[in-house]
Amino acid sequence: MTHTTDATTDMTTYATTYTARPIDPAVLKDLRTADDADRPMVPFADEEGGAPLRCCLRRSAPGERIALVSYAPLRRWAAGTGVDPGAYDEQGPVFIHADDCPGPDLRGHPFPGAHRTVRRYSAEGHILGGRLVENPEAFDEAFAEAFAEAFADPEVALVHVRAVEYGCFLYEVRRA
Repeated sequence: MTHTTDATTDMTTYATTYTARPIDPAVLKDLRTADDADRPMVPFADEEGGAPLRCCLRRSAPGERIALVSYAPLRRWAAGTGVDPGAYDEQGPVFIHADDCPGPDLRGHPFPGAHRTVRRYSAEGHILGGRLVENPEAFDEAFAEAFAEAFADPEVALVHVRAVEYGCFLYEVRRA
């Protein structure tokens, strides 16, 4: 597997095989009406900035209009594939722009510099394990290794990258 850390390279794609996926624009439209807990969106101005936006895979800037909504990433994926994740279905809080945004800027790694968990799921939507990514000095290489390890298992259909400190979903990576 080839991997580079050149700052001008698209680091959201790891060796052109593993691509970080933001929340789909059609799903964002749904979430802006009612979230996955069936609550209406309540937008607010982010005074401090720094919220991890799952619509564009970057941190918010001070003053941006955002919302905290409940999102069920595995449920959404499962609905599109026709499987039932059963007890593995979970929903949690995610920040999104309150209005349409242009989506991710594919330069740089989404939400670098903190410990992350790479959680593996089967084609049936069941958890197959995970890996802690905790090396801030070699963050991109650590992720490339974690994704290669995950997708070396033919049973793994997708992975979720999650924040360790809160367990929140950050983004999804699917098998190429």
